[in-house]
Amino acid sequence: MSKLEELINELCPDGVEYKKVGEFCDKITDYTAAGSFADIAKNVKYINGEKGFAQLVRTTDLKSSFMHEDKFVYVDENAFNYLWRVNLDSEALVLPNVGNCGEVYYVTPDIFKNNKNVLGPNAILVKSDKVNMRFLYHIFLNNEFQNNLIKITSSTGQTKFNKTNFKELTVPIPPLPVQREIVRILDNFTELTSELTSELTAELTARKKQYEYYREQLFNLNEETVDYLCLGDETVGKFTRGSGLQKKDFTNTGVGCIHYGQIYTYYGTYTDKTKTFVSEEFAQKARKAKCGDLIIATTSENDEDVCKAVAWLGCEEIVISSDACFYAHNLQPKYVAYFFKTERFQKQKRPLINGTKVRRVNVDNLARIKIPIPTLTEQQRIVDILDRFDTICNDISRGLPAEIKARQQQYEYYRDKLLTFPKAKSEV
Repeated sequence: MSKLEELINELCPDGVEYKKVGEFCDKITDYTAAGSFADIAKNVKYINGEKGFAQLVRTTDLKSSFMHEDKFVYVDENAFNYLWRVNLDSEALVLPNVGNCGEVYYVTPDIFKNNKNVLGPNAILVKSDKVNMRFLYHIFLNNEFQNNLIKITSSTGQTKFNKTNFKELTVPIPPLPVQREIVRILDNFTELTSELTSELTAELTARKKQYEYYREQLFNLNEETVDYLCLGDETVGKFTRGSGLQKKDFTNTGVGCIHYGQIYTYYGTYTDKTKTFVSEEFAQKARKAKCGDLIIATTSENDEDVCKAVAWLGCEEIVISSDACFYAHNLQPKYVAYFFKTERFQKQKRPLINGTKVRRVNVDNLARIKIPIPTLTEQQRIVDILDRFDTICNDISRGLPAEIKARQQQYEYYRDKLLTFPKAKSEV
């Protein structure tokens, strides 16, 4: 019999009490608890581009493990004192309650880059003196709690949930010795998984760098032996703007369609299936791309995503949204898609981007970008090489990403097993 089984048999043989989160958490608060929006606007001024008195910690900082110091946001001493309720000066949990609902971050003062830190908007801060915080971290991540969290999360527009409903969610609270033993088991498993994942991630990173290096080399063709022509040259291809497709036009079945936002959030280098559809009636009036065309997002909020592209390899014609275009050409489809990922393409694209908040490249400027045009046989050879790298690096069903995913699934399986308790007989 394991130590955990002995503790459960001794301390909670008749089951475990389930309690509401609001009953055992001493603090459940957020940025907006400081006062009215008018008061917050008056007292809290963000400092960008230079260091301030305290860091305003956002969930994006936690997600990246504070890797991007150049993007940190700071506040002055007055704002720090005003936001005292969300001071990150002790062990706590942070959960986004707008946007990436379901994520859970365990924080302690030693993980921060600065001495003084306060939690930013769109997240809640959770603390408890009655429950082991690492136990609560694992509980909040397990499937049962996540499913209950989904039930109180609004999916209209941006996902969100409120503190009041969050406090009403129930979780099993076994005696503290049982909590500590479960934490010991799961933390040891997490540490081992983390080490193995780090090794796999390091190898994956090395493969990606190798992939990027060879991709640049393969497209660095001798200008004396290979023609470099503009994408819009009449002998090469033609750009066509997409139609006025909006998300409200999506249907469950019908004619396939690609919305510009999906190109940088859902699709990879190429695809033969669409995520969404439109009605036959809508498709009849819309501009459509055919097999082999390149679908390009011409608009984004950041420069990196502008002109991300996916080669359409499906047999049927598909509808393309506005803020996107499709490129009909006489080249190997994946050859063009891979070219759009190269630094040679990016270097030509950057000066063509305009706009402030919304960044875009118009098709007339896009047509001026030059592409090397070797023989179709050579294009296919380049594609074959890059396809192999692409499979290793990006295909979740094979290669290193699959191993990383398997480690995570193994942890989740044992976590959910350990955190499943029968309810105490008094509650049944």
